[in-house]
Parts: sequence; C-alpha cells; structure tokens
Amino acid sequence: MIRVSELKLALDHAPEALLQGVAGVLGLTPSDIAAHTVHKRSFDARKAELIQVYIVDVQLADPSREAAVLARNKPHVQAAPDMAYRFVAQAGGTPEPRPVVVGFGPCGIFAALLLAQMGLKPIVLERGKAVRERTKDTWGLWRRKELQPESNVQFGEGGAGTFSDGKLYSQIKDPRHLGRKVLQEFVKAGAPEEILWEAHPHIGTFRLVKMVENMRAEIESLGGEIRFSHKVTDIRVEGGHLRGLTVLDQATGRTEELRADHAVIALGHSARDSFAMLHTRGAPIEAKPFSIGFRAEHPQGLIDRARWGRHAGHPALGAAEYRLVHHAGNGRSVYSFCMCPGGTVVAATSEPNRVVTNGMSQYSRNERNANAGIVVGIDPSDFPTDYQNLDLPPELLEQAQGKPHPLAGIELQRRLESNAFVLGGSDYCAPGQLVGDFVAGRPSKEFGEVQPSYKPGVLLGDLHGALPGYAIEAMREAFAAFGRKIPGFDRHDAVLTGVETRTSSPIRIERDGQTLQCPGIAGLYPAGEGAGYAGGILSAGVDGIKVAEAVARQMLGAGKAEAAA
Repeated sequence: MIRVSELKLALDHAPEALLQGVAGVLGLTPSDIAAHTVHKRSFDARKAELIQVYIVDVQLADPSREAAVLARNKPHVQAAPDMAYRFVAQAGGTPEPRPVVVGFGPCGIFAALLLAQMGLKPIVLERGKAVRERTKDTWGLWRRKELQPESNVQFGEGGAGTFSDGKLYSQIKDPRHLGRKVLQEFVKAGAPEEILWEAHPHIGTFRLVKMVENMRAEIESLGGEIRFSHKVTDIRVEGGHLRGLTVLDQATGRTEELRADHAVIALGHSARDSFAMLHTRGAPIEAKPFSIGFRAEHPQGLIDRARWGRHAGHPALGAAEYRLVHHAGNGRSVYSFCMCPGGTVVAATSEPNRVVTNGMSQYSRNERNANAGIVVGIDPSDFPTDYQNLDLPPELLEQAQGKPHPLAGIELQRRLESNAFVLGGSDYCAPGQLVGDFVAGRPSKEFGEVQPSYKPGVLLGDLHGALPGYAIEAMREAFAAFGRKIPGFDRHDAVLTGVETRTSSPIRIERDGQTLQCPGIAGLYPAGEGAGYAGGILSAGVDGIKVAEAVARQMLGAGKAEAAA
C-alpha cells in the first residue's frame, strides 16, 4: 500500500477528482489504481478559497510496481504503515482468579473488551448504573434538581465521555496505531464510519449510548461479566501484591470480598473517595496540574463565520470549532477546553451541594450556541495546605494540615464547587455573568441575545469571587485577545457559566513504565484519565488497550511488556 498525503482539492470537488488527484501525484493513470481509501480528511481555511486536504491509502492494480513508485521520492508519497492490531496473547481457558476492571468508562470499556477478546473473561465493577438508567438519573438533575451521587454525568456506564461532544481525536504519540483499533471498535459498535477518516471526528451523546451497550454485549458474549452499582471500597494487599477487593453492592447494601490478583483501576477523574482509599492503602499518588475556569457560550453562527468565512453553512463543513490560547501578563495560560460546537452546557456535579459545568453536543451539533471551557492552568503550588474536604481518616487528616498533600487538588475543587453552589442560589443552578460585565468588573442583571443552555438554570451576578484572583485577572485579559482572533468572541452578551473544575484528574497514580503496575502493589494497574494517563475518550481507550495487554502478558507469561508508548 502507498500513502499519499497533502492532496488538496476544492471544497466542492467532483467525486472522481479524488482518484484523479491521487493518480496525478503518483504519475499513474486512474486505471493503474485498484483501490483507494481516505485515511484522513481535513479543511484548510487559511486562504479565501477553502479547500479539502486528504491523506489517501492506495492499492495498485499491479502490486509489483509499488517499489518503483515509492523510489521516485516524491513529496508526500510513502509506504502506508501497517495499522492492523495484533493481540499480544490468547488464553486457553478461564483463568482463576479472573482479572478485574474497576470502572466502565472509555478506559475500562477497552481494557475489558481487550481482555475478553484475549479470552481472559474479565469481571467489571462499575459503581454507577447501566447507561440508560444513568441517563434518566442525569436528566433528573437537569430537569428537577435531583442529584444521584452514584449515577450522574461522572459515574455510570460509559463514563463522563458519554455526556460530552464525543470527540475522538488526541495529540498522544501512537506509534502502534492503537487509536485506530479504538475507532474500528467504535464503528463495529455503531459509530458512523466517517470517524475513521475525519480529522476531528465526534459521535455525540445519543449515539454513544447505543454504542456503549453494544460493546458491553460483546464483552459479555466473550465471557466477561459487568456488575453495575458495585463500588470498590477497599483493596487487600499482602506481601506487596494485590490479593483482593472489598466490593459494596449499592443496590442491596451487601459487601463482598472478591479475590483479585490483577485489577485494572480505570477510575474517572471524579472518583475522589477511591483516590483517598488508594492513598491510605499505600498507592503512590502525586498531585498534578489541571485547569479551572468557566463555560463560555456564543452564537454558533458567529464561530462559523469567523472560521469558514463566506463558506459558513456549507453542508460539508458542519458547525465550526475553535482552539484559543493566551499567555497572560501575570504568567498564567488561558485556553479553550473541550469545545462543543452547536452544543449545550450541562450540570456535571457528582457530589451534593456542589456545582460543576461541562459541555455536551449531539452528533448533529445543531443547537444555537457554541460553548467551551475557558480555563486557566494551575499546578500544585496553587493548591491549599489546610484541608476540610478530603476523604481521609481523622488522624491522617490532622497529620496533613499545613503540608502539601497528594489530594490537595481535590480540596481546591471542592471549595470552588461548593462556592459555586451558593453563588448559583443553592439549588444546583449555576452562577453566570455576561462577558462584557465580567471584563468590566460589574455584576450582570439580564441576558442579551445569547441565552444560556445550562439546566437547571443560570443565576446572573458577579463571578469575580468564583475563582482565585489570579485566574479572574488572566481570564479578563484573555477575552480581549480572543476577540482579536475571533471577532465577536468578547461581545458583551456572551454568557459565562461557572465553574469548570474537572478538566482533568488532580492526581496521578504512579505506575511502572514497563509492566504498568503500581510500584509496591503488584497486580494493581492504574489506568486512564482518573489515574492521570489520558485526557479524553480516544486517549483513555488507547490506555485501556495498553493496560489490558500488560495484564495479559503478566497472567499468561507472554513475555516482557513493551515500554509504554
């Protein structure tokens, strides 16, 4: 196979232009090409005439000519990489004890799927409910202000990614093309095939629900077992090796001691009580940087016009995205996060009496507003050293006072979220402010043209007390800079909704770079976004594959693990 990259064609090119363009680059005729497949398609809007840019994999009618074509050393022509996935091991029977996967978000799903495909018949423990029950509970918060702490945007089948834009792109290094395996499994589960070639693929919440159910069905058909409403409350470690899990069946209230020698800990970034439990059991945990800020909403048409110019509204383009960064004078970086074209701002708390925002889009991306987190990077030096909100035994909580603590980022998150709850009226409405008033430092009293999408609702006021002063200062400066990049981004009536605190995990659980096991607790495999090794659906899925392979190698003696890519 030959790969042709940087093939540029007009936005409205004829269908046959792609084959003709590939043939022209290779110095061949269309009849010399047996098949061609689009590997990636993107759009280049840097000039007046918007163009489509393709990467195409080509199979020649006469394969013996391939070497000669490649030998011509033409720019953007090379051998297509082998992206086929190959299993590292295959079990001959049911292992005892079976491997366990804790958490059934993107990372846990792919860890369980790969273990099942390798014949290892995993047991999955998910503290939340199945995806359709979970969806009903989530709507209960949005429509009736009723929070279910174990079934919400953060907890349940599919993880936090289920209530998002369903973005499937990442900037991780992926030399083994594991991301391709993730995308192919999604397509098999019902995702649109275009995610295999779009430069910025997405799925959307409604489609993700059915896909997650289909992937669960495959795991079960291969001998895997998924136990919903089962929360791991403790781990048993003997001689430096994991030997069991304490599991609470939240539906019945019964506790079980489950034998486990190999467990993938695929927690989401909001499993705060689980982080505290692992910390008390000796898992090496460190505080890590994350970001805090607000959700910003603008008319989607404004973003479309800024991004696509006169081509805005073209059916091939869809709703436009943006990515913004500003380095403020106080040394802070402000950037857009999790941009959701044609989407909504959603209530994403998982704890009572706290307010958290996030963004979500459906596959169609046809809601009136665009939204994104506008967030400020922070690091452990910004975290508090006095603690009231950590899930630690009283003696450990007392010992931690006045010292940097691995869970200090959680303390900061909880303080900001509790404050946002009060600022929003103490009923799960979110505090809000218009961008013009935010920049000017005055409270907002009424909405303009831009109407907020956050449910249960937005209470207008003043957000200056919702975040630390350095974050407010940097964000106020950033909006003027963003307005120069996207005309109208700093318009007076754009809406800010607070607070965005769960951009990524506030901790990292250490793991060995070769075996991917937790130092000091053999058999424990920290994985995914909650453990600090992923930042979105695609990267979490890739990490789930890597950890599943590490478990299989260890259980089946299939050789030493490769270094984590």
